[in-house]
Amino acid sequence: MQHATESRPSGQILISEIDHDRLTGLARALLDRTPEVAEELLSEMDRAVIADAAAMPADVVRMGSTVAVSSEGGDIQRITLVYPGEADIAENRISVLTPMGTALIGAAIGQVVCWSSRDGRELSVTIEAVDTLTSGPQRI
Repeated sequence: MQHATESRPSGQILISEIDHDRLTGLARALLDRTPEVAEELLSEMDRAVIADAAAMPADVVRMGSTVAVSSEGGDIQRITLVYPGEADIAENRISVLTPMGTALIGAAIGQVVCWSSRDGRELSVTIEAVDTLTSGPQRI
C-alpha cells in the first residue's frame, strides 16, 4: 500500500536524546572550522523533538540507519547515515555533516527531504524505507 508523500514541515523532526546530545556536541565543536555546516546541524537540533531512544519509532531516520531514498526520476538508492569518521562514499555511508545527511536526520518514511547542495543546487529525495540497527526495515 502506498501513502502520499509529504514535505517535512520546518518544525517536524524527531531525534533520540542520545543522537541529539552527540550531534549538538559535534556541531558546537565544528563552529570555528566549518561554521555553515555546524550552524545547519545546530538549527536542526534546535527544532528537534527529543525522545527517549527506546521510544523512537522504527520509521524515523537516526544515526546508523540505512535509508532507501528515491529521487524525482524514481531511482532508489540505499545509504547509511553515519558520523563523519565512518563516512565512505564508496560504501554509501553518508556523513550527517553533509547537506543530505543533515536533511535526513529525524525524518520519517514517506517524507520528502530537501537541501541545497554545496554548489547551490536544490535537491530532494523521498524516504521509502528505514532500517535501524534495532529493528527490521519499515516500508510504505
